[in-house]
Amino acid sequence: MRCGMETAQHFADVSVGLKGEQVGKIRMEKDKEPENIPPNELQEDSIMCQMNKISTKSLSDEGNSAEIVVLLEVDEVKHDKEDFSKISHSSVSRAPVNLLRKKLLILDLNGLLADIVSRPPKDRKADKKIANCGVFLRPFCLDFLWFCFERFEVAVWSSRKEKNVGKLVDFLMGDLKHKLLFCWDLSHCTATTYRTLENRHKVLVFKELRTIWEKDDPNFSWKKGDYNESNTLLIDDSPYKGLLNPPHSAIYPYSYHFQDTSDHSLGPGGDLSVYLEGLAKAENVQKFVEQHPFGQRALTEESASWDFYIEVINSLFMLM
Repeated sequence: MRCGMETAQHFADVSVGLKGEQVGKIRMEKDKEPENIPPNELQEDSIMCQMNKISTKSLSDEGNSAEIVVLLEVDEVKHDKEDFSKISHSSVSRAPVNLLRKKLLILDLNGLLADIVSRPPKDRKADKKIANCGVFLRPFCLDFLWFCFERFEVAVWSSRKEKNVGKLVDFLMGDLKHKLLFCWDLSHCTATTYRTLENRHKVLVFKELRTIWEKDDPNFSWKKGDYNESNTLLIDDSPYKGLLNPPHSAIYPYSYHFQDTSDHSLGPGGDLSVYLEGLAKAENVQKFVEQHPFGQRALTEESASWDFYIEVINSLFMLM
């Protein structure tokens, strides 16, 4: 698990009496020194900028309906597996550069794609048993995953141990796991010395998106700056895990429980599928989430447990 000292250095303005905006808002950004950019790169950037302007202008001209059709063909990909791999490369190459990169969707496992029960009932057989836990697959899980991969860059971030996450992903996704941008476990979370309010045996951890956005790591398949709060969405059923992130960078669906046999959230026309359909077409993730609340509310000073979580965050400074 990541060291709390590193985290604390990015939250120097947090105090016990903190009120108002979500904790992510008060994060202190590091000053960035200007870099010496070679003239040839400046020329390339200028050319790309002109290309973007030309493409944008072409979309607004009524006489260029063919360009619009091309973009619609890219966006309106059919949901079946065959069409998933049939997007025309020539069509994609004609789209404006800023539309080519898909938004990053980071999925939790338990409570979202499945219900993982430590003591499964004897009268209901689990779909899989992993680490002595019963795994109940959520209805339409596989359809939902195909839906997500068609529209987003998809990643998994679970707060479970690495060996268990690997087994869960194998079961839930099969060969689709090879399409994941990354698959992270507990070791990538920010640890605290506290236990969760819901389970005194469970360590309270955070999922800091800046680990994805700001860290330069040769092992990452993306570059620093590729993703940020405008094109990244975390989906987790535990609102506290997103406390250290900017506001409106996550949604918190209500947890799935296997007893709910009528659950349709991940299916065609389901609330989460419909929501993500809209998000995929939106220009900015933060603005979309702010304007379209979904699921559980993010933790704020109005939350009954706010004082507890401020105490947890302040405890990170003790490691400095």
